[in-house]
Order: sequence, then C-alpha cells, then structure tokens
Amino acid sequence: MTTPYHPPVKYSVRIEGHRTSISLEPVFWDLLRSAAARRGVAVNTLVASIDAERIRSDTPPGLAGAIRVWLATHELLPAHGKGDGIASAAPSNSD
Repeated sequence: MTTPYHPPVKYSVRIEGHRTSISLEPVFWDLLRSAAARRGVAVNTLVASIDAERIRSDTPPGLAGAIRVWLATHELLPAHGKGDGIASAAPSNSD
C-alpha cells in the first residue's frame, strides 16, 4: 500500500459461527492481521474476543470502532496492552 489514507473496505468475518462484515481502512485491517498472527490466532478469533470485550462495556461502540480502539490501545500504545483473554494477551516473542 502506498498511502495509509484509504477509505474503509468491507471485510467478512465470522463471530461465533455467524458471518458479518466490518468496514475498516486497510491500515487497520493490516494491523489486525498482524496482531492475530503475533498471538497465534485467526483474525476471526481475535475479532470475536474484541467483540466480547466491546459488548461488556457500559457504552459499547460499533464493532469497527471497537477494533480501531483496541488496536490503538493494545498494539500502538504498548503500555495499555495488559489484561486477560486473547484480545488482551500480550504479543509473544516467537517471531
């Protein structure tokens, strides 16, 4: 990709056996794929975990927004990446 400025693209994911689509800018999709790979899980598994965290919040955002926030706090700001579960798991050093 030559520029990070690209409109959102629809991506298909499966959460608990149900297909849905999310609209993310390609830069966020690439970050999501990398985060899943570092954790040794499928993108669908990571998205399902983020979705579960999102639903438990007092004011749940939309799924795409939750993914962007999760990426910002767990991938781009390493100090915030502590917690339980797949979505909150710290990246492994097995690269």
